[in-house]
Amino acid sequence: MTVFDKIKELADKIGFTESGFLETENLKYYPEVRAICEGNTCRGYGASWACPPAVGTIEECKARVSEYDKMLLFSKKYDLEDSFDFEAMTEGMRDFKKLCDDFNKEAKSVLSEYLLLSNEGCGRCARCTYPDAPCRFPELLYHSLEGYGFIVNELAKEAGIRYNNGSNTVTYFGALLFSDK
Repeated sequence: MTVFDKIKELADKIGFTESGFLETENLKYYPEVRAICEGNTCRGYGASWACPPAVGTIEECKARVSEYDKMLLFSKKYDLEDSFDFEAMTEGMRDFKKLCDDFNKEAKSVLSEYLLLSNEGCGRCARCTYPDAPCRFPELLYHSLEGYGFIVNELAKEAGIRYNNGSNTVTYFGALLFSDK
């Protein structure tokens, strides 16, 4: 069984809805996405170790990603009662973060080195220590996929997975970067 097969099998076992592979050399980084981060719509900018500016510049993120050959983009779809079902969105976000923790634990059995990215900041602590003190849980810190300057729907298209799973759903994304050598 190849590394690809093992990683894909782990993603399926964890319970992600879909996953697909990309080559890191083909990834595109968009300063415009970082500008959206700086607009602080999600309130994570400058407030979390998982978000910009704490994750570094786009150039630093690109250098970090370039240490790996492959990206497994993964997603999980959550059903909502309606498009205003904030409670289900929040619960879905919590569940997705738990699935990322599970994936992190399982990936250690297959890979010696990897980088796990997740969606939208961290949310692990009631108040992040950034920028005053180091992260309380650095081994569980997954940088924001968007914070690296990625357009997630573009990644999804290239990975052959759905970005939009229909009305009354929300889909969260993450990525596992690794080398198959």
